[in-house]
Order: sequence, then C-alpha cells, then structure tokens
Amino acid sequence: MTPARTIPQALREIAAARPHEPALIDGPIRWTWAELLDQVRVAARALIACGVSPGDRVAMWAPNTHHWVVAALGAQSVGAALVPLNTRYVVGEAVDVLARVEAKALFVAGPFLGRDRAAELLGAGGVDVGVVVVIPVEESDATDSSESPTLLSWSDFLGRAASVPVDVGEAAAGNVSPEDISDILFTSGTTGRSKGTLVAHRQALDVVRGWVECTTVRAGDRYLVVSPFFHNFGYKAGILACLVSGATIIPQASFDVPTTLSLIEAEGVTVLPGPPTIYQTLLDHPARAGRDLSSLRVAVTGAATVPVVLIERMRAELEFDVVVTGYGLSEASGFGTMCRADDDAATIAGTCGRPIAGFELRLSDEGEVLLRGRNVMRGYLDDPDATAEAIDAQGWLHTGDIGVLDERGYLRITDRLKDMYITGGFNVYPAEIEQTLARLDGVAESAVVGVPDPRMGEVGKAFIVPKPDAELTVETVISYAAGQLANFKVPRLVEFRDRLPYSAAGKVLKRELREEKS
Repeated sequence: MTPARTIPQALREIAAARPHEPALIDGPIRWTWAELLDQVRVAARALIACGVSPGDRVAMWAPNTHHWVVAALGAQSVGAALVPLNTRYVVGEAVDVLARVEAKALFVAGPFLGRDRAAELLGAGGVDVGVVVVIPVEESDATDSSESPTLLSWSDFLGRAASVPVDVGEAAAGNVSPEDISDILFTSGTTGRSKGTLVAHRQALDVVRGWVECTTVRAGDRYLVVSPFFHNFGYKAGILACLVSGATIIPQASFDVPTTLSLIEAEGVTVLPGPPTIYQTLLDHPARAGRDLSSLRVAVTGAATVPVVLIERMRAELEFDVVVTGYGLSEASGFGTMCRADDDAATIAGTCGRPIAGFELRLSDEGEVLLRGRNVMRGYLDDPDATAEAIDAQGWLHTGDIGVLDERGYLRITDRLKDMYITGGFNVYPAEIEQTLARLDGVAESAVVGVPDPRMGEVGKAFIVPKPDAELTVETVISYAAGQLANFKVPRLVEFRDRLPYSAAGKVLKRELREEKS
C-alpha cells in the first residue's frame, strides 16, 4: 500500500491500523490512536466554525502539551498551514510573524513559567488574528474573554465544533493535497530577518519516514518529546515521527531533570531525542542513580558538537541501544543527513552521517554543503529573491555551511558561511543580534560570535565598540538585548573594544574574534 501523502491521511491510517494502542500520554490524558483522531476531528470542525479555510495559516505559540498536538493536526486537517512560534520569542517577534503570515487563528499559552503570552499579545495591541485560543498550561481552563471578543478558552473553542457537521470536517480532510503547504517554520537568515520556509505535506512525511528508518523508532516505543514542538526536532521528528511509526507521544512542556527522570521510569520511555546538553545533564544529575532508566532504547542528537566520550557514556551508563546524530535545516524540510544505528562512536560524534529521504549531497568548489532533492523546501514565504539565492537553477540548496566528505560519503561540518552558531540546540544568527545592538544608545559598532560553552555547546559573545563618551556596561548591553530578543539569542558575554578587526574588503574578521582566547 502506498504510504499516506498528507498528514490528515496519515493520522487516519494509523488510527485504523492501531485504534486501541496508546497514541498520546500527557499527565491524566491517555488517548489511543482512535481517541486522538476523534479529538483532532473536533478541533478541525471548531476551526472551520471559526472561519479557517484551506490555505489559511494557523499559528501555535505554546509549549509541548496535548493541546498543541490536537490543534496542529486539526489545522492541517482543515487544509491550513501550521506556523509554530518559538516560545522564547518576545511579543514583538511573535507579532511580526503573525502579521507576515496573516494568521487566521492563534493558539497561545496561558500563564507558563512566569509569562502570560496571551496577556502580552493583548497588551501589544494591533494584533490582527481572527481568533485567539488560550491553551491552559499551569492554571485552570478559565479565560477572561471580556477584553477581546476573539479570545477563547480551550473548552469554548472545542464547543464551536457542534455547529459544523461531521461530514463537512471529513470532506475538508479528504480534500487536502500532498502539494498543499503543511507548515511554515521560520528561520533567521544572514540579513537578520527571519524567513518562513514553505514545506508541503508529502515532503514533511517523506523526510520523517527517512528519519524513522535511521532511528529505528517503531510501534510500541514510548517517545518522550522534550524538544520543543515549535522546532523541526519536536514537531516533525517528534509528533510526525510517532504518527508514521505508531510510537506513543509523551510531551514534556519544559525540560526539568527530575520530571524527565520520573517520566522515563513511570512511563517506560524508550525514545529520548534532544541536544547533547540534555544527555549531559541527565548523566551528571545526582537523582539519576535512584531511577530505573532501563527502558531507554533510542537517542538522537546533533545540532552541536558531540564529544565521543558523551556517546560512549550514553551507551554505557544510560544503556541506549541506538545513538545517532544528524544534520538538517528548515530549508531541507528539517532534515538532510543522518548516521546509522550501527555506526561506531567516533563516526556518530565526528560526522553528521550520509543523506536520507532522497537527498543528493555534494560540496561546492568552496566547500559549501549543497543539497538537492524532492524534499528541498518549496521556497521562502513571500520572498522570491531570497528563494532564488538559496536554491540555484539546478535545484541545489545552498546551506551556507562548510563541510568535508569522507570516503564513505559521510558529512562533517567544519565551518559556517552564515556565522550562525548553536546554543542549547537553537540556531542563532549574529546579524539579528547586531542589528538589535545597533539601536542601543552608545553603541558604535558590534560583532557577535559563538564561543564554546561546556553546557550549552556555544553561547553568544558580543564585541562592542562604544561611541565616544558613552557610558555602557556589560549589564546595560545584556539587559537591553534581553528586552528585545528571545533569551537564547541574548549574548552571555560582552567585551568592549576600541575597534574591531576588519579585512581589506571592509568585513569584520569574525574568525579572528572566534579564535581569540576568552
């Protein structure tokens, strides 16, 4: 049988094949695949009642919970494109993305970890979204909609489904095409402004199936999704990977070591992907010794330097049978290359593996990593010039990363053309931070680079040339950045300079800054 080529079809196929097997566990919520499909059908009809149509965009600004899964799959069942927003965005960043996609609906977290994003949006004003649904995370499902007629609680939102016949919802799901856009994930570029990558349903499912094949994730696995759903690693390699394999989704709203250890033991977690920092933290935590983690089977990591000794400890002390790493980017539907389950520790730590999901891989004359294939993004949202710059006339995606290939065709990333660095698994683009710092009174010039950090992999270091007589301090710079940017983008280190190193062409020599001893 031909595999499903749309996400609504994939959900219906797994629900038909494994109706009574566990699909999602989130605290007291324990749904089978048939029950999850029922929940998604209700959410889809509620979205139709709220005026969402095929081709519209539905945004998600919330942490990992069962609501996110239901709302996302419901939106895609209507034929809308999913637009995940980074939960660490400040409100200005979220408003910018919502405006650019012309979101018809937004699911936003209520109070969570000291922030109330729904209140922040109301306070920002001028947010033109058809309906805003508040997802309860820490508090009861009680939402005051008096400030906005379009603000709904989760239960009130689901209640709207009653006005739409079941057959209307099923017809909408059946009309979704493999070529329809399934998701728009935003990734910053060298200009500092985020760009939305357009990915079709068939592409999202195809790359995920390639990922599942390499990781050996299968029905019966219990998959703890710590990676945020707004990221490809949490959404595609998490939710969709379970959808195509039959593994159980266990979302964790925020990474907390005692909670993670407790969930692994209580739920018999077998699959635990994440950046290297997650495994390092688990290994070093004193509570680990008192927990039964013997169920763990599969670990998938990457997005940062992975020491060989970490791979060895993951296998020896956490007893993972399968540990693999990979390389990907949103422009390639989130994926690209992966190691295989039988690769040795040195290969897994030192390379990103070889292509998956039909990708072709080659290096340009300058050593830039180029990818080509059916799963390269359809393009950037409303930006044909940037699309043409990223994907050449022969269909090769220019990744901006420099790499080398060994005799087996395994890729090793050695540098980044775009100066991007990775902190705790999140891509950070210095140009965006530099543009922000340029607006701080007293800053004449700035350059931001990633520097090694034992816990986060890399953190940002800002080199700043102050204006004459400016009274800048490290605290001033960091505080200002924290008010303008998501916290993972905020530089952790600041150094003041009389001048920055420049090349003869007038470009800042960031390589020199990175290579200096801190």
